[in-house]
Amino acid sequence: MLKWNDVINFATNGNPTPSKKVVKTDEQWRMQLSEDEYYVTRKKGTERPGSSGSCTLLEPGKYVCICCDNLLFDADEKFDSGTGWPSFTQPATIEAIGYVSDTSHGMERIEVVCNVCDSHLGHIFPDGPLPTGLRYCVNAASMKKL
Repeated sequence: MLKWNDVINFATNGNPTPSKKVVKTDEQWRMQLSEDEYYVTRKKGTERPGSSGSCTLLEPGKYVCICCDNLLFDADEKFDSGTGWPSFTQPATIEAIGYVSDTSHGMERIEVVCNVCDSHLGHIFPDGPLPTGLRYCVNAASMKKL
């Protein structure tokens, strides 16, 4: 079970080694993704809070990266954080997610990315429910539910 100190360690010292890497040109990503998916995942965009019905959808299933189908989260770790974005307490596997220090917009945060294709997913915060205390705040446009 990952805790905040593990996240800080990954963001500072390097991420777990993914099972594979997917690399495409910008043009290939543009052809594969919708305009919103491209903006969020490849340009580090953020969808408006509450713009997806998936925030409060708490049904069994798996969530994979919209860009490469890497398994990111299990619905068992999903919760309604009230933030307007889908939230999770843990990734599906330790190597599923990469962590990047983010000082954009005058804030210090940790960005979460797909560890296989480097797509922007969202950010992680240490204000989630116990026992982990983690809240993966993820753009719905960056994932699809299986």
